[in-house]
Amino acid sequence: MHLTLGHSPDPDDAFMFYALAANKIDTRGYTFEHILQDIEVLNQRAGRLELDITAFSIHAYAYLTDKYALLPCGASMGDNYGPRLVAKKAYDRKDLTKLRIAVPGLRTSAFLALMLYLNKGEKELNLVVTPFDQIFSALHAGKADVGLLIHEGQLTYQQEGLLLLEDLGQWWFGETNGLPLPLGGNGIRRDLGIEKHRELNALLKESIQYGLAHRQEAVAHSLPYGRGLDTKLADEFIGMYVNDITVDYGERGRAGIREFLTRASNAGFIPADIRIEFVK
Repeated sequence: MHLTLGHSPDPDDAFMFYALAANKIDTRGYTFEHILQDIEVLNQRAGRLELDITAFSIHAYAYLTDKYALLPCGASMGDNYGPRLVAKKAYDRKDLTKLRIAVPGLRTSAFLALMLYLNKGEKELNLVVTPFDQIFSALHAGKADVGLLIHEGQLTYQQEGLLLLEDLGQWWFGETNGLPLPLGGNGIRRDLGIEKHRELNALLKESIQYGLAHRQEAVAHSLPYGRGLDTKLADEFIGMYVNDITVDYGERGRAGIREFLTRASNAGFIPADIRIEFVK
């Protein structure tokens, strides 16, 4: 059976799917077309049910629960770290609502975390929606005052002469007594059925475990997606977002997702009636 598999063109996703892309494991009769696109593009494509298996933001999942079930592997979670707010000069938290904030997409989990952090909805903020890899440029060009960073920008902002205003993953960790901040997950089309859900979850989990067990070669495979990261920084970034929680959410991961979406729902930032379902 041929399936489409969407994921971001960044080191952690490349690492997770290295074994599948390089034919390192038995795919049990399944073949995959790897579709590498920006997470906000994947969010939109998932909304149109264009992909069989896809990464998407946990924020976007609130709008996709009728179409996709969550696979319990492949999560990107910030465990006391996460998307970072940066600027060319220091600002107080109370000032952020008056400033132009470059965000990488309105359905990204980073943006939902920002709304929770500021306790402000989309229409109450001055937003400059910017592709994630152009946020540095937007700040330097004066098109935005503050940038919300995802992917490798979380590690390279100092090289751009920028200051850290807040690490939203650290804020969330303290706010929730130690829960990880759910950023991305992998979803599978509901209409594929439970049997295929289980088979494909086992296959994707094996791919992640293969990468962790063959770290050096998997990091080397992922390096071209690092946009300026050297091997050391790429390995550090991968370690942040491919770990035990990625192999399986576990109870902490599941609790993080439920808390994140419940708080967002209570604040009116996402739909009120959310059907969260993990593949078993």
